[in-house]
Amino acid sequence: MTTPFPFAAVVGQDDLRLALLLNAVSPQVGGVLVRGEKGTAKSTAVRALSALLPTVDVVSGCRFSCDPGSPDPACPDGPHESGAFESRPARMVELPVGASEDRLVGALDIERALAEGVKAFEPGLLADAHRGILYVDEVNLLHDHLVDLLLDAAAMGASYVEREGVSVRHAARFLLVGTMNPEEGELRPQLLDRFGLTVEVAASREPDQRVEVVRRRLAYDDDPVGFAARWADEEAAVRARIVAARELLPSVRLGDAALRQIAATCAAFEVDGMRADIVMARTATALAAWAGRTDVLAEDVRQAALLALPHRRRRNPFDAPGLDEDKLDETLEEFGGPGEDGGDDDPDPGPDGGPGGQPAPDEGPQGDGDTAARPEAGEGGEPQSGPGAGEQTAVPAGEPFRAKVLSVPGVGAGAAGRRSRARTEQGRTTGARRPQGALTKLHLTATVQAAAPHQRTRGRSGTGLVVRRDDLRQAVREGREGNLVLFVVDASGSMAARQRMSAVKGAVLSLLLDAYQRRDKVGLVTFRGSAAEVALPPTSSVDAAAARLESLPTGGRTPLAAGLLKAHDVLRVERLRDPARRALVVVVTDGRATDGGAARSASGRGGGRATGGTEPVALAGRAARLFAAEGTASVVVDCESGPVRLGLAGQLAGELGGTAVTLDELRADSIAGLVRDVQQGTSRRAA
Repeated sequence: MTTPFPFAAVVGQDDLRLALLLNAVSPQVGGVLVRGEKGTAKSTAVRALSALLPTVDVVSGCRFSCDPGSPDPACPDGPHESGAFESRPARMVELPVGASEDRLVGALDIERALAEGVKAFEPGLLADAHRGILYVDEVNLLHDHLVDLLLDAAAMGASYVEREGVSVRHAARFLLVGTMNPEEGELRPQLLDRFGLTVEVAASREPDQRVEVVRRRLAYDDDPVGFAARWADEEAAVRARIVAARELLPSVRLGDAALRQIAATCAAFEVDGMRADIVMARTATALAAWAGRTDVLAEDVRQAALLALPHRRRRNPFDAPGLDEDKLDETLEEFGGPGEDGGDDDPDPGPDGGPGGQPAPDEGPQGDGDTAARPEAGEGGEPQSGPGAGEQTAVPAGEPFRAKVLSVPGVGAGAAGRRSRARTEQGRTTGARRPQGALTKLHLTATVQAAAPHQRTRGRSGTGLVVRRDDLRQAVREGREGNLVLFVVDASGSMAARQRMSAVKGAVLSLLLDAYQRRDKVGLVTFRGSAAEVALPPTSSVDAAAARLESLPTGGRTPLAAGLLKAHDVLRVERLRDPARRALVVVVTDGRATDGGAARSASGRGGGRATGGTEPVALAGRAARLFAAEGTASVVVDCESGPVRLGLAGQLAGELGGTAVTLDELRADSIAGLVRDVQQGTSRRAA
């Protein structure tokens, strides 16, 4: 068994360690969600926590970890007689992102059902995690069907299994701990609210602290057992303090003044429901017990708010999490403090130095809406020499609106999501078929039906069913998939009018919001000057795409062909990485093309930059036909304005085999019509 990294040896990350310790003191706090960049000891700290938890008493032989003092009367292994019990360490059960539904909740024991004719239940991870820790690394990447099961178990404290002739209910109360990198996508609000506390972690920028991190990690890797032994005394001290705080917890008094502060704070930050108030109360009580006090002070309420409210406050999906601490202090001061020392002091330090303040969320780049753009040469002015030439100040996005559902036609086989129909490993069962390759999802009824007519000829004599390889049937399931929405945005000088670019950004932001809700991947390609660039490679982090869009500057010539070729390259690479995920390309442009140098080189026609005329337009058409040949669904958002319209965007849409729509039509009902056109166009190409 691998020796875990000692909890006491984790450098820094005071908020993370405090949140985990509070849950060790009071499991009713409700778990921890750890958000942060990769390589910040998130998983290391969580795995180290299990070694600090006190042992638990369980009924001997019970697969569901029943408490001998109050066994579950509905336990599938019950009823239990009093007396026989054993003590064991608290478990930390890891839920893999790609786990199956059967692995999580349990299922019929197929081996015994087929071999012995016995209907027996095989417990899943929820049963293993009862009275322990359920740890989900990269919880934001968890499939929706697993999220739904977790929500049900967390809400009811029990797991219900009704499937394949099995009806089982067992207790499932666990400490839910999850880690995630926000750059890879956000978490569903329903599951987000189930985490009692949340912390933001980031790598230290202090050289001395970073040196200490490296020193301890190298020492641990060289000799894990010896390193753990050197920290044994510190670990024992933390473990003893947890036990003492647990014993003190029932004696902690939460007065009316503290309750008023909690209620006022939750109301001030407009959190939904009452769960935030309850979690804050439990967290403040645990903080007092951890500090060795029997009274909850204002400092406890303040720290509880910093841990329990950032992920619950009402905010837009693209807003950074966090609390306005000035507003928090004003609210606490207005409603008075239960203690005389006020609410501005730091909470009682932890066993290794104190929790410290919660790091402020990173602020994304902002467009300066009040700064006037300097005069730039128009499309007919001096040639621009690069993507940064003629650059204007980024303008803020316009007000987003609610978009209709965009879906790709047909039935795909991509990653689980909420957009287009797809054959998936999860979802509702629609039929059965012979397995092609390894069997992954057994369709029990179809398998039994296939084997039943042959039992006499196979010499069956007992209760078991004689099953051969040819009898096995794979379950065919249909659910929803997520798609790749690739935005190709014209940022050249012809798009630089502030009002028009603001409307364009608002429309794209609206589609990004829809992608956030549908669990899509998004990418962003921009082109201006004489080249195109991938502003954001395909990712599940649509808030990162929104930040890049907000800071997008404009200016320079229009290398439309280069933008299309860059988008084609992005899709080509993405198909190699994720061949099952279908794409929708959204080209936002007025259709003009005044630079084709990069496209000339890419198409093998030599160097040299085109200076205008029909050649850049022809190169753009040639690049567009690559998408049409591959059957990629596409939309051209026509941003051309003015009384005289050249209709170049419509021509581009024809070359792409897609549909053109004007910028003014990118509103609710119009988007729905647009997507229907895209689906019909794709269907015609497929036919």
